[in-house]
Amino acid sequence: MTWFSLTARRWRRIPQFLSLFCLCIVLVISCAPVQETTTVSSGTGDGRITVGTTLKPRTLDPADTYELASLGLVLNMSDRLYTYEPGSTEIKPQLATALPEISADGLTYTIPIRQGVVYHDETPFNAKAMEFSMRRFIENKGQPSFLLSDTVDTVTATDEYELTIQLKRPFAAFPSLLAFSGVCALSPTAYEIGAGKFQPNTFVGTGPYKLAAYGTDSLRLDVFEEYWGEKPANQGVNVQIQTSAVNLFNAFRTGTVDIAYLSLQPDQISSLEAGAEKGDWQVITAEGSVVSYMALNRNQPPLDQPEVRAAIAAMIDRPLLNERVLLGQAAPLYSMIPTTFNVSQPVFQEKYGDANFEQAKELLTQAGFSKDKPAQVEIWYPSTSANRSLAAQTLQSLAAQEMEGMLQLDIKNVESATFFKDISRGIYPAALVDWYPDFLDPDNYVQPFLSCQKGSNAQGCEEGGSKSQGSFYYSENMNQLIAQQRQEQNPETRQQIFTEIQKQIANDVPYIPLWQTRDYIFAQNGVSNVQLDPTQNLIYRTITKQ
Repeated sequence: MTWFSLTARRWRRIPQFLSLFCLCIVLVISCAPVQETTTVSSGTGDGRITVGTTLKPRTLDPADTYELASLGLVLNMSDRLYTYEPGSTEIKPQLATALPEISADGLTYTIPIRQGVVYHDETPFNAKAMEFSMRRFIENKGQPSFLLSDTVDTVTATDEYELTIQLKRPFAAFPSLLAFSGVCALSPTAYEIGAGKFQPNTFVGTGPYKLAAYGTDSLRLDVFEEYWGEKPANQGVNVQIQTSAVNLFNAFRTGTVDIAYLSLQPDQISSLEAGAEKGDWQVITAEGSVVSYMALNRNQPPLDQPEVRAAIAAMIDRPLLNERVLLGQAAPLYSMIPTTFNVSQPVFQEKYGDANFEQAKELLTQAGFSKDKPAQVEIWYPSTSANRSLAAQTLQSLAAQEMEGMLQLDIKNVESATFFKDISRGIYPAALVDWYPDFLDPDNYVQPFLSCQKGSNAQGCEEGGSKSQGSFYYSENMNQLIAQQRQEQNPETRQQIFTEIQKQIANDVPYIPLWQTRDYIFAQNGVSNVQLDPTQNLIYRTITKQ
């Protein structure tokens, strides 16, 4: 999911009297949440948690939810068949009672379903209700529907508490896909199946919180008292949507919100870290699963020459980018697969290193470029991304200072919506992009970038993942490797295939990995048990406040 800068995979204060007034209104309408414009303030001593963010959800309908802002809210109000332990990429049963039983051919998944579960509207949950939810995810044709429609052939309740899923082709990462926030259980009495039949302003699931109020700048989540599992440690959550990082920064510093998460700028994070060191508040950090990279369009000269792509890879100085752009708040990345996964191999570090200007100049010379005939490359980025703006400027300055005129980088930006629409049209020679994973498996950092269903060595990719990501990379060998790892059930054999895939990426350079995020959450003193799940979502139910 390419939700760059927490917009296209990502979570895109008032006096106590108004707070109490809003609460009264909420109690009147809580049985049927509607769109409203009143901000829910934090309050004190009521056991509720106030979370501040700049990320505004586009929709709360799981069948059309494909941004981090929406997915994080859906995750906290829902249950899936499987979920993650905080800090782990391993899945565990949630609405399922065990991991799937998989047929020998890898096509049939039989899943036992939990009993004694009810929806927020009191509708009982069973295998038929889960079948409804998954069919709706596919058939309503929302933004993430391809995640299941490309893979799933049929979903059938084969018993009251048994679900059977038939795949179109083997897919080793399928259980992880079932932990995707959007593939959650929805009440069959509150929703309907049909293309485009979405309900963006309501949510009726089985999770530990139910939606009490949904406004343009706030949401109120109340504890679901009939929840089947462990109840939340707090009395509910108020989500305040700030209009800017500056407002979020100030709201946290003044104590208006208990927790600030997504999205603060690097200088604001550094300032709040300094405050945490003095004991003013807390900082919680976690290794992120978001990767930043450069996509290189193999159909645009001079990037149609592999030596030029390799030269740019050799020139990159990741420690410098981390220091100047991110103020040390990320980790240099040397593979498209982040270090979150044990299959990750630092192939770009081994082949190119960092700031290897001599190697870069040799490669450009091999490609026929010189001081008198420089390689000229445009690097594009979305105009709303401050980090990528500074990264582009840093790379441009680095080339000017160290490459003796052999490589000239021209930096350009465009409005975000245009950038994301046009990247698959082949307009940009090179582009700085972020990737927010759909589900936690190495496949999700490989298949969406490198697969190509239609193409050739001469023309590049005409249809497939690499076209959508702007590299237009085509390799029949890579297509075969991707198909092999998707079918391989043996983890060691699968790891070997991923090693081969990463080596080929380093040789062909359709992309250059740059950095891997580190997540920062700030919490007021007295707030405890603040955790993230591995998909970068804040977990509400564990948070407590003195």
